[in-house]
Amino acid sequence: MRCNRIAFFGIEFAKSSVLLLAAGALAHAEHLTNIKQLTFGGQNAEAYWSPDGKQLVFQSTRKPYECDQIFVMNADGSGQRLVSTGKGRTTCGYFHGDGKRIVYASTHEAGAGCPAPPDRSKGYVWGVFTGFDIYLATLDGKIEKRLTASPGYDAEATVNWKTGNIVYTSMASGDLDLWTMRADGSRKKRITKSEGYDGGAVFSRDGTTMVWRANHPATPGAMARYRELLKDNLTAPMKMELMTSAAGGRNPRVITDFGCASFAPTFTPDGKKVLFASNKHDCDGRRFELFLINSDGSALEQATNFGGFTSFPEFSPDGRKVVFCSDRNAKERYEFNIFVADWQ
Repeated sequence: MRCNRIAFFGIEFAKSSVLLLAAGALAHAEHLTNIKQLTFGGQNAEAYWSPDGKQLVFQSTRKPYECDQIFVMNADGSGQRLVSTGKGRTTCGYFHGDGKRIVYASTHEAGAGCPAPPDRSKGYVWGVFTGFDIYLATLDGKIEKRLTASPGYDAEATVNWKTGNIVYTSMASGDLDLWTMRADGSRKKRITKSEGYDGGAVFSRDGTTMVWRANHPATPGAMARYRELLKDNLTAPMKMELMTSAAGGRNPRVITDFGCASFAPTFTPDGKKVLFASNKHDCDGRRFELFLINSDGSALEQATNFGGFTSFPEFSPDGRKVVFCSDRNAKERYEFNIFVADWQ
């Protein structure tokens, strides 16, 4: 879940898609050059930069772990090491502004095992696990503080390094809203109030604006479905649009209108555009590409054309590189890896 969680999406690609990518039958991406693969095997996703651009924090399901844990690696893929507890399920690691600590969400205090997967008899749904809380931890894995303790889901945290503010998704209000807090967990404030899902938020670099994904059901039937799923700690992800607002939630506006799944938005370094993932050309399917759009919703441009699943982009602190997740070169059906490329 900006955080998006690769297990959260649980994309089940057709074997033909994986074989096509493995065979190297990829269209070029004009914006991405000098693509380098950093992880190999397993399910690796949501890699985000350290403030100095020398490290990446990411989540991975790899042996011996049965569900996502948080890892840190050097920007060239070396030095991969576990920094979460190894217990429960984790998601959404993000560097603190000091570069020495991270925030991430984990269920380890609710139980050492992985939470049960979502009930897919209800359709393609995400689990909004009630055990998730957000923690502040050092890079050697020591938890310094539990930042949230409200009943229900607290996750999807990102940090603005300039202001020190954290934006995250919480069920504290009884709905899936965006909240902000200080880096020490103080001054919690609810900033979205429309019924429906709001999540995966990130600030612009100057800390003045936000972008996130939202599902605000527009019909009585869709709203009833949303409420029914939420009672079971579930939500449906395949109809989400992107929204922007001022950092405190003022002046919200929808910037996409695809009727598909758009998520993982990140601002360009100048804050004028948003890079994000969408299945815009395959609304009922699993082909996700990267797109670029002005922050006012104009001038949509497709940034990749890989033909499989590509998502979770983020610009390096110097703006010269982009890290992203893809099934490019995948050798197994559920394999996702982290890549870095120069941005043109």
